[in-house]
Amino acid sequence: MQGTPAHVAPARIPREVVSYSRRDGRLDPRRQKAWDAHHAAYLIEPSRGLRNTSIDPSWQLDLAAAFGWMPGQRRPLVVEVGSGTGDVLLDAARRHPDVAYLGVEVYLPGIATTLIRAARENLTNVRLLSAEAGAVLATALPAGGVADLWVFFPDPWPKLRHHKRRLVTGPFLDAAARVLQPGGVLRLATDWPDYAVQMESVARDHPSFEGGVGERGHRPQTRFERKGLAAGRAVTDLVFHRREEPAWPS
Repeated sequence: MQGTPAHVAPARIPREVVSYSRRDGRLDPRRQKAWDAHHAAYLIEPSRGLRNTSIDPSWQLDLAAAFGWMPGQRRPLVVEVGSGTGDVLLDAARRHPDVAYLGVEVYLPGIATTLIRAARENLTNVRLLSAEAGAVLATALPAGGVADLWVFFPDPWPKLRHHKRRLVTGPFLDAAARVLQPGGVLRLATDWPDYAVQMESVARDHPSFEGGVGERGHRPQTRFERKGLAAGRAVTDLVFHRREEPAWPS
């Protein structure tokens, strides 16, 4: 096969601002064994773009095929962005077997750990997607197909110069509004006070959402939450609903 001429520079992937700091990570032998055994049952493989966590904008998730639904069968879909090792996702899947749960995560060991736990309990209503959250919400999920969207303890990027990397912004909420059904719920949580203020402000100002500070509900405590509490930071839960019709400014 003809190689690339020596004088031609290899194509460079454009740099972009992303909301996470860890893309992959090595799997230890235990996780690798679980991955080999169970990823076909739980992991959704999208068409990719240039990066290993990107999604081809023309690709859309077929929910019926992904969850093995019978023709005409539909279930409520809950999406957790940044599902980590599955603490929240799997707890909800156990309690609500008739609800479909999709975890969106880019950290490979976290996905593998979730696979291990889901397979151990034979949870059939869980699927995982390794991809950038913005692309998942912007193009990959069907419009109006999500009942609940959860974002719990996203990377706070505490330094001022890194605030541009925070996930919950106006464009993110535009994409969230696209996938949430009217009346659907957006749940957010953080232990960083200034991020809580930013989240609440940007969501209150968005024409498609109404709500504010709410209850934690049945969300179990995550590792990141325990770490924040141990450091003396209070946790803020925010609950917003997708309006039936956007309240556009007059």
